[in-house]
Amino acid sequence: MAKTPGKPPFTIVSGETAGVSPPRPLGTPGRALWDRVQREYRIEDVGGLEILAQICAAQDRLEALGEQINTDGALLRTRSGFKANPLLRDETALRAFIVRTIERLGLNVEAVKPPGRPPSGGLGWTP
Repeated sequence: MAKTPGKPPFTIVSGETAGVSPPRPLGTPGRALWDRVQREYRIEDVGGLEILAQICAAQDRLEALGEQINTDGALLRTRSGFKANPLLRDETALRAFIVRTIERLGLNVEAVKPPGRPPSGGLGWTP
């Protein structure tokens, strides 16, 4: 097959491997979130990618905090009695950051959907 000047050769890419990789390594929870968001929204701009990377890194940290809270307990015994685990504050702050940043990135709106046929029986022309 002859190559046409100025056009790249045609290749087929599966949906699983298509997309942008994170700018830095992520843990399992963060990478899972990255993959889900990229599958649905296909973020490609540098600012959006960095914001998404920060969200996913926060998700990794949130999971680690959750594991530590589960190990230590939500309440800690001190000399003066019980007190809330200070990691609960950090966990709440990370959750708020993730939700707020998802909204700022616009991920709380409907995802990109492939074009398709309109539903039948709707507003159609009848002779």
